[in-house]
Amino acid sequence: MAGIDESLPFHPLRIAVLTVSDTRTEDDRSGALLVERLTCAGHELADKAIVPDDVEAIRARVQSWADDPQIDVILTTGGTGFAPRDVTPEAIRPLCHREMDGFAVLFHQASRGTVGLSTLQSRAFAGQIGDTFIFCLPGSTGACRDGWDLVLRDELDSRYRPCSLAGLVPRLSGVVAS
Repeated sequence: MAGIDESLPFHPLRIAVLTVSDTRTEDDRSGALLVERLTCAGHELADKAIVPDDVEAIRARVQSWADDPQIDVILTTGGTGFAPRDVTPEAIRPLCHREMDGFAVLFHQASRGTVGLSTLQSRAFAGQIGDTFIFCLPGSTGACRDGWDLVLRDELDSRYRPCSLAGLVPRLSGVVAS
């Protein structure tokens, strides 16, 4: 049966959070929500930043984090819609050597329960850049809440069975079953 196996040890991941926005500043609620959720779950905040809706700025920050062996996972919030300035997918997809199609499917299923068909306006996606997993969420706090609470919280928990992404993180290889 799928779920958290409390008899197993928890192995925290080191997670960076990137907010993509031309208007948000340090009072960014979506990035703050993700930081609060991941730290309350027992993970470590590896870094946090805000960049403008600019392909090169997004790509540079994400690539620098993906190149850092101290960062296991990157979460982004913002820039996944259909407004002209929403360019997060265009910035990040070329960096990914693998895409995780199932993430978008699960995100949209979860999101439909809270925003109905408006979930169609999101281009949320996930993939892998080198050994680093990246999850791109919409910029609203509700979408970040749905993404973390209904998908990422369990998928990033090493105790989740039958498997979790934690077992595919190189520094946990051999420690956590994937």
